[in-house]
Amino acid sequence: MENFAFLCFFLLCLVASVHCYVGQRFTSIAQVIREELSKERLSDTFPAVSGGFDTFSDSLPVYIGPQDGLKESDKIESLPGQPNGINFGQYSGYVTVDPNAGRALFYYFVESPENSSTKPLVLWLNGGPGCSSLGAGAMMELGPFRVDKGGNTLYRNEYAWNNEANVIFLESPAGVGFSYSNTTSDYNLSGDNRTASDSYTFLVNWLERFPEYKTRDFFITGESYAGHYVPQLAQLILHNNKYANQTVINLKGIAIGNAYIDSLTTVIGRVDYYWTHALTSDEIHKGIVLTCNFSLPLNISQSCEDYFNQLYDSVGNIYPYDIYAPSCNSSAASTSISAFDPCSEDYIFSYLNIPEVQKALHANVTSLPYPWETCSNQIHRWNDSPLTVLPIIRELMDSGILVWIYSGDTDGVIPVTSTRYSISKLGLSVKTAWYPWYTEGEVGGYVVEYQNLTFVTIRGSGHFVPSYQPARALTFFSSFLNGMLPPSN
Repeated sequence: MENFAFLCFFLLCLVASVHCYVGQRFTSIAQVIREELSKERLSDTFPAVSGGFDTFSDSLPVYIGPQDGLKESDKIESLPGQPNGINFGQYSGYVTVDPNAGRALFYYFVESPENSSTKPLVLWLNGGPGCSSLGAGAMMELGPFRVDKGGNTLYRNEYAWNNEANVIFLESPAGVGFSYSNTTSDYNLSGDNRTASDSYTFLVNWLERFPEYKTRDFFITGESYAGHYVPQLAQLILHNNKYANQTVINLKGIAIGNAYIDSLTTVIGRVDYYWTHALTSDEIHKGIVLTCNFSLPLNISQSCEDYFNQLYDSVGNIYPYDIYAPSCNSSAASTSISAFDPCSEDYIFSYLNIPEVQKALHANVTSLPYPWETCSNQIHRWNDSPLTVLPIIRELMDSGILVWIYSGDTDGVIPVTSTRYSISKLGLSVKTAWYPWYTEGEVGGYVVEYQNLTFVTIRGSGHFVPSYQPARALTFFSSFLNGMLPPSN
């Protein structure tokens, strides 16, 4: 069993020396996978992919609190340092999900500048687990603003996803970002099931606060460990929609990017990605393939451990979320081929810890005894995380909602090879053959449509697709919302 934990540790921590946002987030992913794969599961097998499973067999009792007047009090008049001419509504605040524990989740909501009354509603979730959808998703990736150097002012993101939809950014679970619990032991109860149930309770209450969105087409999107969050929440919504006494949420589809959805294909896909992208040698790759057992039950030999030691050394200190990009502390950062500033997380940290910013956001109302962080330092235990969510994805596919999986092709954390291997385990037939899609006169990536599932790559993008390739990300997002494949010319 220790050998298995060792294997996962070395594979998933190949570049854990990277610090700041990347270091926190990467270590968080590695820790969860390492722990879940080191449990007493040597005799386990994966659930049958074709059958799916029922995580939430009965309708959960859902707390619904009074929401009168809270929408108005959540309205943001102006954010410190925001540019002039803002033509869309902004709201933020807390939604209580457990009044007995005093547990409340923080959200930031932006309406579309045009036709917000008819455009769909989208929930965005970052992963980690334990990382902020406000700091990463809203401020670094797809939100309407980016933070300037210095961390005091904002500038407009031309390719923000609220151009196409009304978008909620949710900090979940409690202990992440500004979300909190007055019962600190709650943080030790964190896990996939708690995150799904609290996020569902948030949505039901949020829709009471914003009743005009109750019948709106609803989509859930996210990346990385949200490869768990998004399918699990979608499954819970579909199950609870069957009960007459529950709020019916008009779920139309999900999209997950560079998503952690299957443990073993993440391991295998990364080994192959490192080799095919010249990050390790032929000899090391061949040694891993010949000596390491990548099926359950596992029997990891000493030779396998030795080759992973060599793999760790051979990759070196690179930026894992985009293998061709410099890290924040690199002197090459200013000459990166990407427009994305690798020090963005530092600016966001500074901005969101300004008292005037927190006041404008209606955040930190309980005077939390710690600063806002991109990834939580309050959550030290993750209680449940299945080896695979492919059965849930299969169930969602069978339900008839849109299921899209996308992948930035220069990500080394959840690489495109891992995603393709995961999809392959579903055994799907191809409906529309692989082809290049285009935006702004260039190939934006590639797409293949399977029966009830669409896979899209975003060319030249790392893990945070809207950060690295914002125009291509927006084209992909618009296609997803419209249920149309990305343009072929």
